[in-house]
Amino acid sequence: MDKYLRPTATMDYDHAEVRSVARALADGVPDPTTFAKRCFEWVRDEIRHSGDFQVDQPTCAASEVLQHGAGWCFAKSHLLAALLRANGIPAGLCYQRLLLDGAAGRFALHGLNAVLLPELGWYRIDPRGNRNGVDAQFDPPNEKLAWPVTAEGEGHLQEIWADPLPSVVDVLTGYDTWEGVQSHLPDIPSGQAKLIAARARTRPDQ
Repeated sequence: MDKYLRPTATMDYDHAEVRSVARALADGVPDPTTFAKRCFEWVRDEIRHSGDFQVDQPTCAASEVLQHGAGWCFAKSHLLAALLRANGIPAGLCYQRLLLDGAAGRFALHGLNAVLLPELGWYRIDPRGNRNGVDAQFDPPNEKLAWPVTAEGEGHLQEIWADPLPSVVDVLTGYDTWEGVQSHLPDIPSGQAKLIAARARTRPDQ
């Protein structure tokens, strides 16, 4: 379980600004579930989604997302995990494989989080940011993610990652514009995604 609590290069809650925001969000909160909800809603609502707002400044680490107030779904999930871990709440990263362009058959990964809640266990939340047609919420035990999985080839990767996928970091750090990131969003081929899901049938704390 320690791996879901430690600071990392992307979930850098050892950074002064991240620690400050984590402390402010924890002020007056009576329990871990309430704190997790507050963090989720803050990242969802206060941090712009780089694609929705066409923000060219690239961000990947939690501290960068705070500095610029924007990030792609992956970067926003890095920030949320950092804020939760900073207050001793285990948090990890999850991914969906979604269809972006039906005509071209283009798929891409979508990043979200899992948080370990008392008396419930791992609960997935999606801080990418709501807009018309997107309504992600914190409503345990019900999952209310941004995107449903409906098309052939889409799916939920079942593993909970303690660190982001290298392909995600490569894209977030490899392009200077939002269009560059959007054109190169990472994907995992459907066959490989099934293998990853099959390997992740054990609980992350075992």
